[in-house]
Amino acid sequence: MVSFRFTVFGKVQGVFYRKFIAQKLRQLGIRGYVRNLPDGKSVEVVARLTEEELEQVLEVLKEGSPMSDVEEVVVEELDGDNLIYDGFEIRY
Repeated sequence: MVSFRFTVFGKVQGVFYRKFIAQKLRQLGIRGYVRNLPDGKSVEVVARLTEEELEQVLEVLKEGSPMSDVEEVVVEELDGDNLIYDGFEIRY
């Protein structure tokens, strides 16, 4: 498993994007978290994934909640993320 950081840009704050993502990724059995970034315009998702799960997660992030409008998803592989995630959580 590899840890990835996704930064999602667009209309993703104040439109139930974090809740939508958390619900979908919990259903897929993904571990990690989602949180709003302080810029007020983007969301960060960190998750431990297999290569097969990466494409599924990207699809979910691009889909977003019904009221969101995702413009871009930037993916970054994290080195040395030794955190153990207990499920998928929304961070504030």
